[in-house]
Amino acid sequence: MATLVATARSHATGRVSGFVRRLRSGDAIAHTITLVFGCGILVITALLVIELFHSSAAARHKFGWSFLTGSTWDPVAGDFGALPFIFGTVVTSALALLISLPLSLGAAVFLSELAPPKTSDALAFLIELLAAVPSVIYGLLGVFILVPFMREIGDPALRGALGFLPFFQGQSYGVGVLTAGLVLAIMVAPYIVSVSREALLTVPREQREGALALGATRWECTWQVVLPFARLGIIGSVFLALARALGETMAVTMVIGNDPAIHASLLAPGYSIAAVIANEFTEATSSLHVSALVELGLVLFGVTILINGIARLLILATARRGGARP
Repeated sequence: MATLVATARSHATGRVSGFVRRLRSGDAIAHTITLVFGCGILVITALLVIELFHSSAAARHKFGWSFLTGSTWDPVAGDFGALPFIFGTVVTSALALLISLPLSLGAAVFLSELAPPKTSDALAFLIELLAAVPSVIYGLLGVFILVPFMREIGDPALRGALGFLPFFQGQSYGVGVLTAGLVLAIMVAPYIVSVSREALLTVPREQREGALALGATRWECTWQVVLPFARLGIIGSVFLALARALGETMAVTMVIGNDPAIHASLLAPGYSIAAVIANEFTEATSSLHVSALVELGLVLFGVTILINGIARLLILATARRGGARP
């Protein structure tokens, strides 16, 4: 018995001395501090969801799931439906990616593979500066440059060439879903270019030299070796840009037209979740109106989390497929 007690005491003393050594070396302190910081992010996120859920109780109790499928937004009558805003948010973000992805990826390939190093660094610096421009500046440029262009040239040209499609029919106002998508495409392009360029630059030089030594041209090396190697970083840049597009407020508010209705035509005005919250929250007089706006914020939060979750699953699936190849 005395031997067991002595052994237990020696083990406890060893654990204590080990903890003291780690504490002196800073490992335990660093582990504790980083653990607190990591848990702090989770706590803040949980508190945000709880507050949004609690503040939207009135709208949830009155409308239930029909809030997501309703298309009427009438603060006077107290009838609220989020479908037009969800539609506008998703469509403008999808248009932004559809327009900016080919251009941004081509620019990233040029900067990383074809441009001289000094030119690449200078242009990359300028592109990164574009990401720091406030969104209201992009909105002003959209109002004074893009909206008149779309009203007088862009929309009529699209109706003339593709007017047989329902997406390019109707009256031309300049403001609309397509204009908002173009503004968002300009805003998210710096994110895709910067992150994709960094991902392409991380490809080992041996990969390029091996492909070129086997007789591949410069473009074949880029297309068949460099881009597949950096695909995870490129996918990450795309979903980073998508997250920015989903939550954009001011620039979209200034050019989308702010019409709470669903139109098949991309030339027609629309509305987004962030835009309606920014426009109506300070003017909401009834508690139901405020609750509906808060629930819109909860819906936007859920859409963002859902899309980011899908992005994470896509990245994991791509990484597993890449790891399974010889």
